Amino acid sequence: MTRIIAIANQKGGEGKTTTVTNLGVALAQKKQKTLLIDLDPQSALTAGFGLDPNNLSQTVYDILVEPDTLVSQVIHPVQTYLDLLPASNRLATAEVELIPEIRREMRLKLAIEALNGWYDFILIDCPPSLGLLTTNALCAGTEVLVPLQSEYFAMRGLQMLLEAVEKVKTRLNPHLELLGILATMYSTGTVHAREVLDELRSAFGDKVFDVVVYKSIRFAEATVANQAIIEYAKKHKGALAYMKVADELIGEAA
Repeated sequence: MTRIIAIANQKGGEGKTTTVTNLGVALAQKKQKTLLIDLDPQSALTAGFGLDPNNLSQTVYDILVEPDTLVSQVIHPVQTYLDLLPASNRLATAEVELIPEIRREMRLKLAIEALNGWYDFILIDCPPSLGLLTTNALCAGTEVLVPLQSEYFAMRGLQMLLEAVEKVKTRLNPHLELLGILATMYSTGTVHAREVLDELRSAFGDKVFDVVVYKSIRFAEATVANQAIIEYAKKHKGALAYMKVADELIGEAA
């Protein structure tokens, strides 16, 4: 059974793409067959693996707006045990094009149903919104992982996201569950970051991962090098954090 995890947060800059990239590479290094789905029109995940979003004949856009498109034809192998379903900026028009369609929220779910059992994990990189693309990810997924910057402003939108998750669970996808909240961009030694983390753990208990992802320029350097931080600086705290999260996911699946 494939675990399908939507990495979602309607606020930008929370570490969604970074989390998908590094968690995907970490799982692949542990020999877990993994598919990454880029559902963000900005296509940062796609570009981060060295693909040119503007020079792809087919992307996730095609499987959403043209149901006859075979998802297997759009998938690109990017590393051992790791595949990518890429995006392009054409995805920005998908929400408008799908408005008149029946069961438009289920397009991604229906497209990837054939992949169930082929992968151990499917990770979906959601756009920074609660629109139709994110709803498609929540309908396709079985779990939601929320990267959350360790700042109070980031916490303000968390309740809105969780309410959206609950609505999708009630109306469209009863199997959807909150996997957890991952504190990102954690500043070592700052009272503010520690207070935010304490408040998160007080409110959500064991739904907050024990591990935190520390803020570091190494993440930006890795992005410029088209690498995950796990490859660029494998002994860095950020790399070790994502490896630990991958270990937890594999342990839960075992």
